[in-house]
Amino acid sequence: MPLDYLLDRLISFFTSLRLTVVCLALGLILVFWGTLAQVDLGLYKAQNEFFRSFIIYWGPKGASWRMPVFPGGYLIGGVLLLNLIAAQLRRFTFTLSKAGLWMVHGGIILLLLGQLLTDMLSSESALHLREGEAKNYSETEREAELAVIDATDPSTDTVIVIPQDILASQKTIRPGELPFTLRVKDFFANSAVSKRASDSVEPPASTQGIGPTVTVSEVPRVTEMEKRDVPSAIVEVVTPQGSLGTWLVSEFVEEPQDFTVNHRTYQLALRPRRHYKPYSIQLLKFQHDLYSGTPIPKNFSSRVLLQRPQTGEKREVLIYMNNPLRYAGETYYQASYDEDNHGTVLQVVHNPSWLTPYLSCVLVGVGLVVQFSTSLLGFTRKQRTA
Repeated sequence: MPLDYLLDRLISFFTSLRLTVVCLALGLILVFWGTLAQVDLGLYKAQNEFFRSFIIYWGPKGASWRMPVFPGGYLIGGVLLLNLIAAQLRRFTFTLSKAGLWMVHGGIILLLLGQLLTDMLSSESALHLREGEAKNYSETEREAELAVIDATDPSTDTVIVIPQDILASQKTIRPGELPFTLRVKDFFANSAVSKRASDSVEPPASTQGIGPTVTVSEVPRVTEMEKRDVPSAIVEVVTPQGSLGTWLVSEFVEEPQDFTVNHRTYQLALRPRRHYKPYSIQLLKFQHDLYSGTPIPKNFSSRVLLQRPQTGEKREVLIYMNNPLRYAGETYYQASYDEDNHGTVLQVVHNPSWLTPYLSCVLVGVGLVVQFSTSLLGFTRKQRTA
């Protein structure tokens, strides 16, 4: 079969209007299916499995295998984007009379690309602050990390972090150049830790640290938006001289647990994933206003102190609804607050492509005006000539 024929068929396929209709229909099905799946999977897992994937996989409940059953959001959106670009290049020649159409199609292409970049590059985390407290990091609450801390030096901690996916998938972990190895005896994606009675027949969670006084069990994964999984793990510390025992690490355990190797003090702590900044934010005052005589929130705001030692920057900022703080490529939104009204929760969004939706809307709007004006002028000239 001639190469030119195959190339022509390929171009015809990607520029076909039928392909556009099929992609739009598949997109409608995907949105409907993914929305229903949120009931069982929860919002975040449904987003990852349906909309932030190329292929959707399915398997019977409890089975170890899964098979592809439907195209995911990335695949449908990618094909639709390719179809739009190919059709534009093949069917429209760039002339002054078609400038508006080129601008409209360019705006739509930019919108699709911006959404793809947002999904791939953006990240969200949270900053919890009490009045008077300062932090130089935010946390991803739905992801955990195991921090291995060398706390020998009282003035400086050396921290090595192990992400949750590695903790869940690998049985043996060597954290950097540290003189010991971690063996993951068990991992619980969602867990419950309870105090162990002295006469209990249940085995203790671990042999060291807080483990002998508590028990740990796995519980079903959480699907509600307002709740989250609390992971736990049982890890064994193994040195060249032998095992030092097992430790229970969990987000239920607030304080790091100590152990000693070669006369150096180390700590283990399972915590939400942290994102450190070269600056700190301190909560000076949190204000929560209600409508008079009702428990309905009227306004809540946070007055914070932003400090960056490297540049000497130090200034106060008021963050409230629809008035976020934009700084160093990140945006801090007023998201929530603690129940006692003495703490705030700021949502931290890092989105390098946040301007693309605005630019695409402007481009589409201007393109429509240009195309309408061009058609109107052409029609007016014809009427005058007639």
